[in-house]
Amino acid sequence: MKLLFISLGCDKNLVDSEYMLGYLKNAGIEFTNEETEADIIVVNTCSFINDAKEESINTILEMAEQKKSGKCRLLIVAGCLAQRYKEEVIKEIPEVDAVLGTTAYEEIAGVINSCLEGGSHCIIMKDLKYLPSANRERLVTTGGHYAHLKIAEGCDKHCTYCIIPKIRGEYRSVPMEDLLAEAKTLADSGVKELILVAQETTMYGKDIYGKKMLPELLRKLCEIPGIYWIRIQYCYPEEITDELIQVIKEEEKICNYLDLPIQHASDEILRRMGRRTNKEQLKDIIGRLRKEIPDIAIRTTLISGFPGETEEMHEEVMDFVDEMEFDRLGVFAYSPEEDTPAAEFAEQIEEEVKENRRDEIMELQQEIAFDKCNDMIGREVLVMIEGSVAGENAYVGRTYMDAPNVDGYIFVNTGANLMSGDFVRVKVTGALEYDLIGEIADEFTE
Repeated sequence: MKLLFISLGCDKNLVDSEYMLGYLKNAGIEFTNEETEADIIVVNTCSFINDAKEESINTILEMAEQKKSGKCRLLIVAGCLAQRYKEEVIKEIPEVDAVLGTTAYEEIAGVINSCLEGGSHCIIMKDLKYLPSANRERLVTTGGHYAHLKIAEGCDKHCTYCIIPKIRGEYRSVPMEDLLAEAKTLADSGVKELILVAQETTMYGKDIYGKKMLPELLRKLCEIPGIYWIRIQYCYPEEITDELIQVIKEEEKICNYLDLPIQHASDEILRRMGRRTNKEQLKDIIGRLRKEIPDIAIRTTLISGFPGETEEMHEEVMDFVDEMEFDRLGVFAYSPEEDTPAAEFAEQIEEEVKENRRDEIMELQQEIAFDKCNDMIGREVLVMIEGSVAGENAYVGRTYMDAPNVDGYIFVNTGANLMSGDFVRVKVTGALEYDLIGEIADEFTE
């Protein structure tokens, strides 16, 4: 039996996929990347915004065609779309044999066996308060030199635009001893960079230890041999503490990089979003980070065209981005999600306006990013190699300022023989819009 596994959506969903792949590998199932060879197809879906839902639905429909015309015997849908639209998936796409909710992925191997024995149209859900146990034999799919460490599940913030609490449940931290054991297993397997993820990393531990424990977790992770970089993502700005800033500043293994989603800069829109900060507080937090850690790279995300956003509010965002000069920035056009308060708000913005405002912010950020890349010329940076450039004596890599798949790259010209996960010191010699060009200064030694 050969199985094709398709993972969609965010890196938190990817961790769930890797856990499922670990269970399936232990069950003796063979994997394939070719849909025409697959006896079993599993699609781990996303349902965060409309574009993600469309991608998930289209992928399921494509795989349903394989079941109708190919050798595929089973089609299983997991993840956020399955959790949110379980009955609809089974009803509208009869080729689907089973759906697994976001807290039910431990059951993947058993569901396959049940379906092969004649069961079909199964809906497997568990309480959203349940926290699946970490599978330390997860099958890492990121190349082996970096891996995501999901430190918590769910969210308690209830932003008015977000469906996550309804499909992922309330905030549940993974016990620290489990995370440290998993991180050690990853390090022993060759992982050199850990990327901490959750719906919100900054609240880690509050639910089970009575206080925020991210700083302590970080210090303990830094003690694990073999880990060279630790990167923190999804930090809500209002939860950034002086203690966390000091840990990032003091621990050499922690990248001077912070993913700080702010979503907007207008106090009125932030209030309507249900966010916990205003513009002045955001300026203060960013200022404190840059004062204490001058070379910190700050990534953020924004939402354009939120209900009630006027042209003046959009210009306020533009001015804020121009003033703050974020190192990395992404923008989503607002997507009204059913069962969220914001979807019912008056003053919904036309799609064309939302997209135009998104594009204007990104054009401004492109100028900022290009200037920042040019400022890097002549500097030496430590680079993790990601792979080679086909047909050239060059490699692609990342600096501490770049998270995989969302930020930029540095292209390293060299005739040396390098492997993914190698560290080299690189002198920056050129700049592109979001990427850098460089040459090896010397190899990194432990």
